[in-house]
Amino acid sequence: MTRVVVTGGSGRLGRSVVAGLAEAGYDVVSVDRALPPEAQRAAAHRAVEHRAAELTDPEATHALMRAARPDAVVNLAAIAVPFSAPEHVILQTNAVIAHTVAEAATEAGARRIVMASSPTVLGYGSPAGWLPPALPLTEDTPPRPWHAYGLSKHVAEQVAQMFAAARGGSVRYASFRPCYVIAPEEWAGAPTQQGHTVRERLDDPALAAPALFNYVDARDVTTFLEALLEGMGAVRNGDTFFVGAADALARRPLAELIPQFVPGSEELAAGLTGTAPAFSIDKAREELGWEPARSWRTELREDAGDPASGELAGAGRHGKDTA
Repeated sequence: MTRVVVTGGSGRLGRSVVAGLAEAGYDVVSVDRALPPEAQRAAAHRAVEHRAAELTDPEATHALMRAARPDAVVNLAAIAVPFSAPEHVILQTNAVIAHTVAEAATEAGARRIVMASSPTVLGYGSPAGWLPPALPLTEDTPPRPWHAYGLSKHVAEQVAQMFAAARGGSVRYASFRPCYVIAPEEWAGAPTQQGHTVRERLDDPALAAPALFNYVDARDVTTFLEALLEGMGAVRNGDTFFVGAADALARRPLAELIPQFVPGSEELAAGLTGTAPAFSIDKAREELGWEPARSWRTELREDAGDPASGELAGAGRHGKDTA
């Protein structure tokens, strides 16, 4: 049985990844700064082991990896929301975690190491203005991060590439950029990490526009990670992948919506007709055979966001969010 350490395992994305990998037959060690509540641990899959560690502490991280002895590591741990802490704190925390986890995992004998990045490395939403060379956005779109969170995730990708360059093919590294993560309970009306609901993001395009209408179901991220862990030997070492839904989080074509929020993008966005998203997932499809199984059209409950439905319990505050 493959043993996988998932850092940030108690977060919004981490919970789904931990549960999904355990259900798929992996022996999972979930790591976070503190152990989750006892009820959450009791409800977890029997193959999941929970550990607490401060991942900005190199000594503690190396001790954790030596004790866990993983075959693979998925690093989700980070300050997950732009501007949620001072810029220098976000940059230092996320960059240190990425390097420390990669180094400790490598020295502990892990042979597959995956870093969570973010679409925000591309720099959309910059107050100084932003236009890409082309739409849809791909892994070849030049990164232009404009805040510490985006920069820290670009650093995480560079960490994976640095270790890949140093280790040759003996250890496989990769990064992935999950779009705006929707946890399972959020389809039923629980607030997303930005505080509003999925239905509110659909009803008011201005809410989804900062993320260019991108999104992905947390469970689809898990199936992507399964495909990546199984296929890392066949892709370029240190490579990066976008992970998103096959459509946009919008009721109107992005050819109409994006020019309203990204000045000068009319010609670039003209090809985003129908339900086409702004972020291409063709690379993951072609190189890993992965396809997202969920869409807001299939997952959003009719009563989602209705207080009478009783489904508005708050989601966890940790995890990936790429608005």
